[in-house]
Amino acid sequence: MTVHITTEEVAHVAKLARLSFSSVEIEELTSQLAAVLAHAEDIENLDVSEVEMDSSSYPWSSVNVMRADEPRGSLERDEVLSQAPSVADGRFKVPPVLVGEPS
Repeated sequence: MTVHITTEEVAHVAKLARLSFSSVEIEELTSQLAAVLAHAEDIENLDVSEVEMDSSSYPWSSVNVMRADEPRGSLERDEVLSQAPSVADGRFKVPPVLVGEPS
């Protein structure tokens, strides 16, 4: 299957992307995109059935290394608040985000 792209398709995509190109640029982009699509098609058609996956392709192990999801208690409120730079009424005190009087 050979991929074919027209100048009309390129112009349409450019319009959707709100890009402005001259007719000369559209022609140039069409040939460039056709070359990219042809190269992608060449790669897609490669027979890699006998290529072994090796450690240079994937440097990490394919084994699940996640720890078991086990419930455990959370930190005590006072312990957490003791680490904060400023506390008021048992909560973190932060600088105001909105300036001015609320309406």
